[in-house]
Amino acid sequence: MRIAIISDIHGNMVSLNAVLKDIETEHTDQIIFLGDAGTLGPQPVEVIAKLKEIKCKCIQGNHDEYMIRPEVIKTYTDDQVILDAVAWCRDQLSDDDIEFLATFQRNIEIPFSDLKNLVCYHGSPLSNTDIILAETPPTQIDHMLDHDMEDVYIGGHTHIQMMRQFKGHYILNPGSVGQPFSEFNYNRPPHILQWAEYAIVEFEGNKVEVIMKRVEIDKVEIRKVLSASDLPMRNWLLEQYQ
Repeated sequence: MRIAIISDIHGNMVSLNAVLKDIETEHTDQIIFLGDAGTLGPQPVEVIAKLKEIKCKCIQGNHDEYMIRPEVIKTYTDDQVILDAVAWCRDQLSDDDIEFLATFQRNIEIPFSDLKNLVCYHGSPLSNTDIILAETPPTQIDHMLDHDMEDVYIGGHTHIQMMRQFKGHYILNPGSVGQPFSEFNYNRPPHILQWAEYAIVEFEGNKVEVIMKRVEIDKVEIRKVLSASDLPMRNWLLEQYQ
């Protein structure tokens, strides 16, 4: 079984197309999307249409939930730019788009042996806003993950690729398709890296192989799309893609 894992597209159709083109060369059995489809980027409608088209399994990220339950975002942030960008995204979407986002699951488990599952989530299996980083203390991870079985865990949310060994388990993050970060910043704007990210997880019996991918993107096309948009974050994003 060979699975492509994508996450955190955030309305960046140019980068999503680049990643899907790369996945075609990798001969995967399926694609799993870990959440955050349309917000904070200029092409939410196009991204959601593509997810419908490819019929992949989808996890509900925190930003997908904001489209369904707009009031929830106030529990996550009071940053006005983010609030405006999320509201802008929701205004672009049809009722059908929002109903599609409501079908996304909180967690997905893919069995690959009698003792092992691939456990997929956005932040953690408990919450789509939990943060798991390479430096997250083990006591916090013990709380977030049920590691009785020999599972492999994979989630997004932080926009940072990661492969961490924890008590014999893999904890993985494929990074972000649309807005990969150079580091996780709690109190200041992030720096967006100049590529798209995803991961491939391959299982053969009890053997697990993980490939972290970086894919070249067309920055000129991203700037063109941003320049034609009235997304509230447009100017900041244009600065990122110089």
